[in-house]
Amino acid sequence: MDDKTRAELYRMMVLIRTYEEAILRDYHADKKPAFDIGAGLVPGEMHLSAGQEPVAAGVCAHLRQHDAVTAPHRPHHVAIAKGVDLERMTAEIFGRESGLGRGRGGHMHLFDPATHFSCSGIVGEGLPPALGQAFAFKRAGADAVAVAFAGEGAANAGVFHESLNLAALWNLPVIFVVEDNDWAISVPRRASTAIGNNADRAFAYGIPGARVEDNDVEAVYTTAGEAVARARAGEGPTLLEIHTLRLWGHFEGDPQAYRDDLDEVPGRDPIPRYEQHLLAEQVLTEDSIRQVRQEASARVEKAIEFAKQSPIPAPERAAEYVFA
Repeated sequence: MDDKTRAELYRMMVLIRTYEEAILRDYHADKKPAFDIGAGLVPGEMHLSAGQEPVAAGVCAHLRQHDAVTAPHRPHHVAIAKGVDLERMTAEIFGRESGLGRGRGGHMHLFDPATHFSCSGIVGEGLPPALGQAFAFKRAGADAVAVAFAGEGAANAGVFHESLNLAALWNLPVIFVVEDNDWAISVPRRASTAIGNNADRAFAYGIPGARVEDNDVEAVYTTAGEAVARARAGEGPTLLEIHTLRLWGHFEGDPQAYRDDLDEVPGRDPIPRYEQHLLAEQVLTEDSIRQVRQEASARVEKAIEFAKQSPIPAPERAAEYVFA
């Protein structure tokens, strides 16, 4: 991997983390009481992706604008890495009229036709739409691919197996990415999954499967690159499982009393680990790190300010875009 690519992976990871930290700050800024999720500057629940940056950065680095991506209820890292407009995405999260969905969807229902990105709050819901998009690409003779991101909890849902089966049967250009952060909401994978690696389930459908350990962004990049190249070449689907990390709670306000790994979590943070690696390899310097952080902060704060200055949807227009 060349140094420019490694620096870009780091830059993307820092942008994502900076964004999530800013959303965390403003989400809690005016909550009264703290767990009144419906009130405040940012309405609704909030699921943040700190710790899972290597997955989005490593996979989406291989994607083009026309490639399709579906994400789960923890979507910001994937949306940012796919190139979704940061200002309109932030406005949507803040429930503003200038948002991607005119403030109607919020953070779990981001939809951006310009980058072929969508997400959903329903577990495993993004797999069939990715399948449909891959089917459309194949029928059109395009070399585009679809990527469906899901958590390891979704790998136990029926829709996961149905999607893998049909993708294999029709040899579709789709990559299934399982983000294994060890906790399906509050259930440890050891208590919910009969096998050690979800990637092994690929062999039941006759497709390649690979698991990336240690939240390693360079390994994610390499493995995902092989899967995307296979799909573009007409060689069909791949199942990737990436062992990643959920630094914070399942949702904001989650006390995480169920977790037995909290003491070791800070030491597994992928960004300082990768930063130290790139410093040692002389890919980055202390000055370049400061510049990356400053640029990320400026971009994020600009998006936050855009959202705050955008109008709230008028109550009398609440029934617009409703089909029944």
